[in-house]
Amino acid sequence: MDVAGGWLAGARCVPSPNCNERPAGMAPELIVIHNISLPPGEFGGPWIDALFTNTLDPQAHPYFREIAGLEVSAHLLIRRDGECVQYVPFDARAWHAGRSSYCGRENCNDFSIGIELEGADDIPFEELQYQRLAGVIAALLAAYPGLSPERIAGHSDIAPGRKTDPGPAFEWARLHAALATRLASR
Repeated sequence: MDVAGGWLAGARCVPSPNCNERPAGMAPELIVIHNISLPPGEFGGPWIDALFTNTLDPQAHPYFREIAGLEVSAHLLIRRDGECVQYVPFDARAWHAGRSSYCGRENCNDFSIGIELEGADDIPFEELQYQRLAGVIAALLAAYPGLSPERIAGHSDIAPGRKTDPGPAFEWARLHAALATRLASR
């Protein structure tokens, strides 16, 4: 995987309007792992793309009425089949973290990269998702010197009490082992 010009080679590109410039001199220093499924607990379909591009039809599902009008995004989504979809270039500020804090620093959107995994807190993620995630993180570590394997957090870590993702079904040890294998082979 290659990150050139802020875009992941091979990812399907679906530009989101829900982003802006990072503060002057700010570069990525944190990777935040999320999960998402729309409707909740259902996988596949066009709904995540629609949410991140402000085209979600509130009449398509009762839950969508609750989230219609949200202006949110992530840099990248890794679907259950391993497909990578990129919404925001990595050097721009995606709107994924909301009110957040990491090691005493507020507003994590300013200095983080948000990666969504298609999933839910209590449903195991796919092996292919861990492998793709490890590959993406290895590429990001090579492209952005401010990132490190120690600076990877869950949304729940930066917004405790407000967010629960990636949830208890996400296996952090499995991610770190896959990442270590990727980094050792470089």
